[in-house]
Amino acid sequence: ACPRMESLPEAVLLRILASIPAVELVLVCRLVCCQWKNLVDGAELWILKCQQEGLTREESDAENWQNFYFLSKKRKNLIKNPCGEEDLEHWGEVENGGDGWKVEELPGDFGKEFPSEEVHKYFVTSYEWCRKAQVIDLRAEGYWEELMDTTQPKIMVRDWYAGRRDAGCLYELCVKLLSENEDVLAEYKSETVTIPQDNDASWNEISHTFSSYGPGVRFVRFEHGGQDTLFWKGWFGVRVTNSSVTLEP
Repeated sequence: ACPRMESLPEAVLLRILASIPAVELVLVCRLVCCQWKNLVDGAELWILKCQQEGLTREESDAENWQNFYFLSKKRKNLIKNPCGEEDLEHWGEVENGGDGWKVEELPGDFGKEFPSEEVHKYFVTSYEWCRKAQVIDLRAEGYWEELMDTTQPKIMVRDWYAGRRDAGCLYELCVKLLSENEDVLAEYKSETVTIPQDNDASWNEISHTFSSYGPGVRFVRFEHGGQDTLFWKGWFGVRVTNSSVTLEP
């Protein structure tokens, strides 16, 4: 008869559990028995998983290793189609002032290359306000309620904008953290940024970090936009690309 799992030394059992995907550990393995539940809820298993996958943190930071593991693994941009590779796909609540939004190839007329080689396109605005938004469903992205309510991981928001050298323009960013019923629990609104005509067309990064925002956050609503200040027909307004929303451990 083969030995039962219960008779395995705990160190061996930890090694076996550490080889199982994290989601299954939480959703399946911790329901097997008291011993497994305690191991999955304890720090040792997650420290082991972090070591195996090269996820490091300060030892003194011995808060919740399970949350640290999940947040580190999932650190990805939650904005879909941030650079216009799929035209306006995934961007809703679109306001198309003037001639509306357009996607162009970098560097564009009177423009500059983007600081990162991975970015090839940008969205550009017209002669009246153009706005577009994305709502991120945190649960659908794998950030469960308890994690959001208790750990409250930092929510990092970044965006990039630029003018073209021959035209002045305006830019705005507004990001809201929303509850289940889409009540606003926290909000960041940039000032209206004015780029003068005859600017150097350089790309500027704007960023904001939400932290200690309280329980109940289920959605992030990201909205940005702008226009030109000359009211020229076509696409002389602000250019935006490489928008991102990430949750940080």
